[in-house]
Amino acid sequence: MADKRDYYEVLGVAKNAGEEDLKKAYRKQAKKYHPDLNPGDKEAEAKFKEVNEAYEVLSDKEKRARYDQFGFAGVDPSYSAGAGGPGAGGFGGFGGMGGVDLGDIFGDLFGGMGGGFGFGGGQRSNPNAPRKGADVRVSLVLGFMEAAHGCTKTITISKQDACPACGGSGAAKGTSPETCPDCGGAGYVNRNLRMGGMVMQQRQPCQRCGGKGKIVKTPCAHCHGTGKVSVKKSLEVKIPAGIGDDQSIALRGQGDAGANGGPAGDVIVIITVRPDPMFERDGYDVWVTVPITYSQAVLGASVVVPTVDGKVEYNVPEGTQSGATFRLRGRGIQYLGGRGRGDQYVKVVVEIPRKLTRAQRDALAAFEQSLKDDNYEQRKGFFKNLRDKFEKN
Repeated sequence: MADKRDYYEVLGVAKNAGEEDLKKAYRKQAKKYHPDLNPGDKEAEAKFKEVNEAYEVLSDKEKRARYDQFGFAGVDPSYSAGAGGPGAGGFGGFGGMGGVDLGDIFGDLFGGMGGGFGFGGGQRSNPNAPRKGADVRVSLVLGFMEAAHGCTKTITISKQDACPACGGSGAAKGTSPETCPDCGGAGYVNRNLRMGGMVMQQRQPCQRCGGKGKIVKTPCAHCHGTGKVSVKKSLEVKIPAGIGDDQSIALRGQGDAGANGGPAGDVIVIITVRPDPMFERDGYDVWVTVPITYSQAVLGASVVVPTVDGKVEYNVPEGTQSGATFRLRGRGIQYLGGRGRGDQYVKVVVEIPRKLTRAQRDALAAFEQSLKDDNYEQRKGFFKNLRDKFEKN
C-alpha cells in the first residue's frame, strides 16, 4: 500500500477544509471519474474508487481525526506507512522519529487538542459508545427529461449490515466480547518517547483490539469476528421533478449499520444530469434555439417550438431579427419542492438559404431592388453614424 495517495491530495483540498469544501470537491471528482461517464476506462474506475475511499474517511469526524493523527494506519490497522504515507515521516531532520508528527506535538502543547502526545490534553471518546454507521454514496446519472419531470430509479448498493448470526457483536453464539486487557477498554495505548531531556507520551490505537476497546476470543464463524457482513441491496429512489445537476437525495437509515447499537447511516444519491442536445437549463429556466427561414422572419409565421412538455406553436412577428429572444411564461422546469415553474426562452436564428436556382436569385434580386433604406432600421442607423463620424473627422 506504499503507493496510496494522501486523501486530501486525492480530493484536492487543504487539510483544514470544512464539510462543504469536502462535499464540493467530492462531487466534482466523483462526477469526473464516474464509470457511467467513462465507460470502459479502468483508470477512471480506479480513481473513482480512490475518491470514494478518501471522502468516506474525511467526511467522518472520528475517522478523519485518526487519519490526521496516525495516517493510513489510523483507519486501516493492516497498513504499514513505510516511506511516504501521512504520519510516516515528517519535518525534515526529524523524519526518523518512528512516525511522529511534530504538528501533533505542538498541537497538544499549545492547543490541548488531545490525541498524539499526552500533556493533560482532551479526552478520547468512548470506543464503546453507540456510533452512527457510515453513509453510502452513490452517483446516479439522469437524462434531461428524467430530471425535469421526475422519475423512479432502482439503484444497487454495497453496504455493511449487522451480522445476522451474532447480532453484530462479532462473537460466536453463546459468547460475548471481552474488555481488551492491553488498553483496558480505552481503545488506545500510550507509549513513552524520549526527546532530549523530555519524556512524552505518544497515543496510538491499541494494536490488540484495533482501537475498539474489546476483543473477541471466539469469533463468529459467519462474519469472522467483525460483527458486520457485506451485502448488496436494491433500493428504489423517487426522483422529484426539477432536480438539478450535482444535487443529492438522502435515503435515511439505508446506509451501513451502526456500531454498539447506534443508528444506520444514510444512502446519499448524488445526481448527474446528462446535457441535452436541444434544451439548455439555467436554474429553473430553459433555453432553446429555433431556426426560422428568411421569409418567416420577414413576413412573420407560426412556428413549432419544443418545450419540456411537448411541442407548442408560437407566432413569430413580422420583421423578426436573427437572435431575437421570446419568452414562454411557465414553460420551464418545475420548482423543486415547491409550486410554480420557470420560463422557457426561445432564441430564433434566421437561416440564410443556400444553393439557389437562377430563377430564385433573380426573384431575390428584384425583391431587394424594390426595398428602400427605410425598410432596414439597423442599416439606416449604421450608415448615418458612419457618415457623421467621417464628416466630423
